[in-house]
Amino acid sequence: MDFVGNRADEKRHGWRNRVGDFLQALGVTVFDPWKKPEIRGLHQYGVEEEKTTDARKLWTFRPGRAGAKARAVCAESFWPSLHTDLRMVDTSDFVIAYCPTNIYSVGTPHEIILCRQQRKPVLFVSPYVEFPAVEELKAHLKHDARGLALLERLEKEVPIKPNANAAPSLWYLPLVGGEHFFDGFGFAAYRGLFPTWRDIRLDAEEQRRPPVKPLLPFLQALNQRLPLKWDRARERFGPNDDWLLWQLSKRRRGATLVRVRAARR
Repeated sequence: MDFVGNRADEKRHGWRNRVGDFLQALGVTVFDPWKKPEIRGLHQYGVEEEKTTDARKLWTFRPGRAGAKARAVCAESFWPSLHTDLRMVDTSDFVIAYCPTNIYSVGTPHEIILCRQQRKPVLFVSPYVEFPAVEELKAHLKHDARGLALLERLEKEVPIKPNANAAPSLWYLPLVGGEHFFDGFGFAAYRGLFPTWRDIRLDAEEQRRPPVKPLLPFLQALNQRLPLKWDRARERFGPNDDWLLWQLSKRRRGATLVRVRAARR
């Protein structure tokens, strides 16, 4: 959320809105960091707005009292948001993360790690990363040696690194588990069901490279049956014990644990 191109646009029309709409249509309670739930007794606690990251403008490495005070203001200003987001992870049965390899992120890895430490599933979307505008710019500058040199320098400094097969960082592979990775959302198949969805950049990207394993059909199937995972020892699919969803009785006030739903072989 910190380093998206436009925080205001992402908050109103980003992928979280669409996935939230989709899950709510399936009867799922959704915690969205853009739309944090009210905290009892703490009005507006942890709420993030388009200008939340403006606090970074106060950051300084200056030594002494003035520098320490400025750094403390920066740190404390975001604590309520961090606190609330991590509590939402605690409360959730699973977490959905969108992690393009070209975007710097800190909060998302923290939430992923917390979720996995609690042995809950993370559904991890790692999209194809391509830069068609860079290739167009190279063609435009083909007769401009200085321009091409500057572009090459920029590619190294940013860096601009394509991810042609949508492979996630290797650290995520054992952390998340092989069956919980997706190369896109698959929005196109469901646009007709959600007329409020406006065109966004992800639509063009998924049209250019349709995902092989999209997230939304997985979520739709998950509403009916828990997924399996690959058992390397037996060389076949078997129960996925990350999915521990309580089957609770609500006949009386409060809830009593009845049984645990397990995936069928």
